[in-house]
Amino acid sequence: MRFSTTSAILSLPLLAVADVPEYQAQFENYLGQAQSFLGKYASKIPHPNRYDPVAAAEAKAGSLNLDILGLNTWKDTLYGPVKPESTTPVEWWVLITGGNKTCFGHCGKIETAFNETAGKWAVTPGAPHTALLNCEDQPVLCSAWSAPVGAIWIFEMLPEPAPIDIWTKRLNMTTTTSDDIVTLQTEGYKSSAKLHDGFFHPFNGPLAKYGVATPVGYVLWFFNLLPSWAFMVLVSFFSRNMMSNRMNQAGGNRGGPRPAAAGQAAPRR
Repeated sequence: MRFSTTSAILSLPLLAVADVPEYQAQFENYLGQAQSFLGKYASKIPHPNRYDPVAAAEAKAGSLNLDILGLNTWKDTLYGPVKPESTTPVEWWVLITGGNKTCFGHCGKIETAFNETAGKWAVTPGAPHTALLNCEDQPVLCSAWSAPVGAIWIFEMLPEPAPIDIWTKRLNMTTTTSDDIVTLQTEGYKSSAKLHDGFFHPFNGPLAKYGVATPVGYVLWFFNLLPSWAFMVLVSFFSRNMMSNRMNQAGGNRGGPRPAAAGQAAPRR
């Protein structure tokens, strides 16, 4: 578990209260309840950044020469083979895949086809680089990119701070083969793929430019964890509070005595 500086700062008042004898028992009671709650539900929350560096290194060193993208490594990985003086884009073909929860078990065929393609390109000079982004393991990164599973993202990498073109291509989950992916590359992907110029572009989008893509990814990931009924409860709670505040303000404005009408005596007190 990572220790947060913010959590430490916020906990200082609680620790101070805990040192007061009359509040110590109450504090320990609340602390026990919190630990019980966290212990019960923490194991059910999926990890937002599950990355195995050993497995990633083995995939890179193996016959596929395949990179595994993670929340903290993806940018360094994509920029890795780009030379500072390069003017020709370095191609990266990234498969957006998932597991049973994110892909409902339907990504196995396209992942097999992509791995076969990576093996072919690993022994082909000048072939594109290949990488996997598993949204089951990297939900925050997929949310920050707004990347749907079952698609190939083709990155045309140039040295920083040059803009990066990304082409996206949805794959058929049941019929895609390695030959289809190879043909897409050899015959030119720009005629069938779509140029990504959206709000969530990992390099050129406004979220990336202002450095808030990852926080937004965490927010989207959190809301994806909430069941629909919980989201509706939150909306209802905030809407009721807003209406209550407005009614209280309106009641306060009407509560004062009305000024006497012109030409009419003020009522006796």
